[in-house]
Amino acid sequence: MERRIEKLKKAMEDKKLDGFFVGKPANRYYLSGFTGSAGNILLTREKAYFITDFRYTEQATEQCPHMEIVEHRLNKMETVSDLVEKNGLSRIGFEAHFETYSTVEEQLKGKVSGVEWVPTEGLVEEIRLFKEEVEIEKIHNAVKLADDAFEHICSFIRPGMSEKEVSLELEFFYRKNGAKGSSFDIIVASGHRGALPHGVASDKIISRGDLIVIDMGADLDGYASDLTRTIAVGEAGNKEREVYDTVLKAQMAAIEGIKPGMTGIEADELARRVIRDAGYEERFGHGLGHGIGIEVHEQPRLSPKGEQTLKPGMVFTIEPGIYIPDWSGVRIEDIVILEENGVRPLTAASKEFRII
Repeated sequence: MERRIEKLKKAMEDKKLDGFFVGKPANRYYLSGFTGSAGNILLTREKAYFITDFRYTEQATEQCPHMEIVEHRLNKMETVSDLVEKNGLSRIGFEAHFETYSTVEEQLKGKVSGVEWVPTEGLVEEIRLFKEEVEIEKIHNAVKLADDAFEHICSFIRPGMSEKEVSLELEFFYRKNGAKGSSFDIIVASGHRGALPHGVASDKIISRGDLIVIDMGADLDGYASDLTRTIAVGEAGNKEREVYDTVLKAQMAAIEGIKPGMTGIEADELARRVIRDAGYEERFGHGLGHGIGIEVHEQPRLSPKGEQTLKPGMVFTIEPGIYIPDWSGVRIEDIVILEENGVRPLTAASKEFRII
């Protein structure tokens, strides 16, 4: 944690900030290790304060030994203002994408004279882009649990079940095996609903001959996984196999072709070209992938708008798909880490076209 804080202090220095106020839960956890639901961090050039209420002071003392724990009064912002004044801070950054301007304007500005509150974007997220070894291990553990969940659910699904039954079984499997739960709303989209990229599980009954797009991930030890597989129930025709093979070919083109120094746009094009050449360009409407870590959707973005350069240490998904209205859809998704020579898949679940 101390190393992460030092990196943030360097970013503060570059922005000419002598303080930084953190409230976003994912950033709070990243910098402190605190797993409770209420708390803020006030970072100065010399000190790191963790500010919380009486419910969490003992927990914060245990989980944040590298920080000074401050129990705030009924009005949290008065305590923050006292610390600002105590430390003589004059230019303090805040997370404009999390704290509203009205919160800062109404509750912070004016409480201490001579203080400038500076809206910032992505200071902590820029540090989070590059995963430490301990983070990679945690992500890998969450990935392994999703891999195991996929094998389990393939033995569980039967025609006549609803999509929600499948989703609930996955949620139960995650919790039974140590996860906090799913890292997002589980997608189980069968038959014609497979054409919905975000087809969260419904009451639809699964039938023989359906394709099922299953998008699932575990929230384990503070980190997320994200896995999509498409399976067939009972039987599959030529079109199902042809579309599946096209998506798999597109994904493998990206896995084999992505290298450090590419932009997210160039990475996306590796897969999109395959789908375009197969005549399905209009049926792949989302980006190729996204970063993952504490949150299931992080930077970088691999998409036609993903201008960020991909660098070693980044962890992201690769998930091309084809979605055909009034028919169904296919998506295949793995998590990979970018290394010096290319990507290394963390996901191990089979990508063989499975008929259950």
